[in-house]
Amino acid sequence: MQARILEPECEWRASELADESVWTEVLDAAELEELDSALRAALEKSSDVLEIGREDFPLPGLSGRLAEVERELIRGRGFTRLRGIDRDRYDQAEMEMLYWGIGMHLGTPWPQNKYGHVLGDVTDQGKAPDDPTTRGNEIGGAALPFHCDGSDLVGLMCLQNGIEGGLSAVANSVSIHNRLVEESPELAAELYAPQPFDYRGEQTEGGRPYYELPIFSDWNDRLFVRCIPPYIVASQRHESTPRLTPLAKQALKRLVALADDPEYHVHMELRPGDIQFINNFHVMHGRTAYSDAREAGRVRHLKRLWLETSELEDRPPYFANSAQSHWNEKRSASRMTVN
Repeated sequence: MQARILEPECEWRASELADESVWTEVLDAAELEELDSALRAALEKSSDVLEIGREDFPLPGLSGRLAEVERELIRGRGFTRLRGIDRDRYDQAEMEMLYWGIGMHLGTPWPQNKYGHVLGDVTDQGKAPDDPTTRGNEIGGAALPFHCDGSDLVGLMCLQNGIEGGLSAVANSVSIHNRLVEESPELAAELYAPQPFDYRGEQTEGGRPYYELPIFSDWNDRLFVRCIPPYIVASQRHESTPRLTPLAKQALKRLVALADDPEYHVHMELRPGDIQFINNFHVMHGRTAYSDAREAGRVRHLKRLWLETSELEDRPPYFANSAQSHWNEKRSASRMTVN
């Protein structure tokens, strides 16, 4: 296909976002008290997040600001950081409910794995990075390369940091796509063809161990990006998987190099209580390496949401929530504690 420039209004460069206040939403005292009241109302109904919907977590004032955040995620910069929640004020279960309640005002939860987790954990789960069934949220310590998750939006709430490192990183997929179109249209076009992704052992029983998706999609004049380089490379371990073409390998290498270029990404500190939301289709994310001190009770631990946003009226059918129907069969919330 003929690749073309898409959504230039959503492009950014790191130099334009050096001022963190541009992408940080600091909650004021009234909004924090409204969150606390919503938390108490939700807990009166149930301590199980799966039983709490948007109507059970009323935010009459803050909901308008969250709607603006949602619009910015889909039609603007593609990421934001919410700051102000006092981690010391709440225990872990209360933090999870706060996070869940905020998330319900931004979208509908989406299962993240074969266990049906709609509320997930990102922490060291003792899985080796070279284990072909390991997923990124289970790996401790190692840096994670830029990638996209499997939903419209991904959210991360920081419960606790390790002793050093672990900065979040976000890269602008729109700028990277458009530069590829301009400088190497043949590489951009190749990434519009379906590419194989490893299922990491989470396919349906008896199903093939890989799935195919284009890295770039042009859908009703909008750009949709899905790129998980380690999963694409790992797919080649299966004899049944289609082989990556030389041009696809070259294009993927160039995309990764652009994401790693400081011009196209920014680093973000997530303090306990901070929440990050990202548009998966316009922004890739990763993290720097980090160190825990388990014996001292300092273990990096984040909660994760995958959300389907109503702000995005239309999407390619292969990015619909039902595309992972076997993950939807058993919805649950992961409630891992790390200390």
